Order: sequence, then C-alpha cells, then structure tokens
Amino acid sequence: MQKPLAVSWWTEARPVIGMLHAPPLPGSPRYDGDWAGVVRHVLADLEALTAAGVQGLMLENFGDAPFFPDRVPGETIACLTRLAVEVRSRTELPLGINVLRNDGVAAIAVAAAADADFVRVNVLCGARVTDQGLLQGNAHEVLRARERLGARHIQILADVDVKHSAPLAPRPLAEEVEETLARGGADAIIVSGTATGALPDLQHVQAAKRAARSAPVIVGSGATSASLPELWPHADAFIIGSSFKADGVAANPIIAERVREVLAVRANLLRS
Repeated sequence: MQKPLAVSWWTEARPVIGMLHAPPLPGSPRYDGDWAGVVRHVLADLEALTAAGVQGLMLENFGDAPFFPDRVPGETIACLTRLAVEVRSRTELPLGINVLRNDGVAAIAVAAAADADFVRVNVLCGARVTDQGLLQGNAHEVLRARERLGARHIQILADVDVKHSAPLAPRPLAEEVEETLARGGADAIIVSGTATGALPDLQHVQAAKRAARSAPVIVGSGATSASLPELWPHADAFIIGSSFKADGVAANPIIAERVREVLAVRANLLRS
C-alpha cells in the first residue's frame, strides 16, 4: 500500500482536495445581499464533497472578482472566517484557506481562527503579471504572520508558474520550485494549467516533481476522472474544483456523481 507523505494533515496517500468556492461575499461587486444564501451554497458543496468521500477541503473567496492584488478588506476576512468556522464545525477533514488573489497573511489569520490546516498562496516568491497587475511574493510577511500567531502547524502550499498569470521575467521552473521551498519556506508546491480547470502540461508537472525532491507536488487544476491516471505517477495530491461542477463552471453547484467518479479512479489507482 502507498503511504502518505510526511505532511501533518494528510491521512491518506494521494489525497483529493475538493474546492469550496464561496459566492460573492459582502463588499464585493457581485454580492446580492443574501448572506444566508452564501452560507447555504458553501454548506451544500461541503455536504456533496464529504458525502462522496474527498480527503480534504479548501475554501476560497472565488466569487469576489475582480480581486484585490494583495491585501483584502476586513469584511472579506471576517466573512471567510465565519464560513471557515461553519465548515470546521461540520467536518474534521483537513481544511485549507485561499484568499484571492494573493493575501497569504489573511489566509493564515483565517486558518488560525478557524482551526484549519493549510493555506494556498498564489505568489509566495518572485513576481507575476496578472489581470490584477503585478503580484509580488510575500513569503516574508506570510511566514512572520504564522509565527506571530503561533501557528507553525498551518502549512503553506505555494503555486509556481501560477495560473491566470505570466512571468515578469522568465526563469527555469526548477529554480522557482527550489527557491519557493528553500528560501520562501513553502511546505508543498502547486502546479496548475494556464487557467481555472486547465490541465497542466505533464512535462511541467514532472519538472516540478524532480526539482521538489522530497517535498509534495500538488496538481492544482485540470484533474478529472479521465486525466487522473496520467497525472497520478507525478503528483502527490490533487486540488479539484471546476471539474466537479455543472458545466465545468466553478460558480455552479457540485455534481456528486462527478466527485464519486474521480474518487473511484483514485481508489483503483491506489490498488494498482
């Protein structure tokens, strides 16, 4: 049997982490004024994912576009914390927080308040050109915030060559992976395609895995029941969101059968 990597919140090998895409939150341009509806949406997705048997969860403010490039306002942090506490009260599954577009400090704060296990940071090191403008690495702030909160148990999953972005100055992926781990202090690396739901280039995943050595490499987009076998030998975990949704649109409800299909493929791969 395959053993899980030495990551504190992984209880199984090759976990599937299901996304909880929050609708627009209070203060964001598309918020419709129905806070109870926001909570219902997140909890309905939670029920679908947990009932199907995912091994982890990640909550993010997906509906808040257009996103702040770095620090988000207090109302966003407050609302995400309320949602995270609701989720945590209903499940003991590993829970992560992602505050879009790149507020790793807020993510650490929400995770600490809600007893979550990890955060995702899109640009922990370096710089990327995005629709929010220039995103710059914030490892110095994120790790110090974690230290101030006494939250070293909250692990940092950091993207490399993150989706919906372009490099400010191209550099070898291996260098980016090595520096994000060694100098940026990431606990694991995330590799994704060019956009939400896009399949990453397999050679890209393989290169990240070689550079990461013993650190976990997570596929952050594009994993489906069809693509999972190809990705399986080269990744240690899979974050899945839009492919679980109706029409592949992240804002839509989860289709439980799609979750079960992916998890059935995972189970077969674990046995092989």
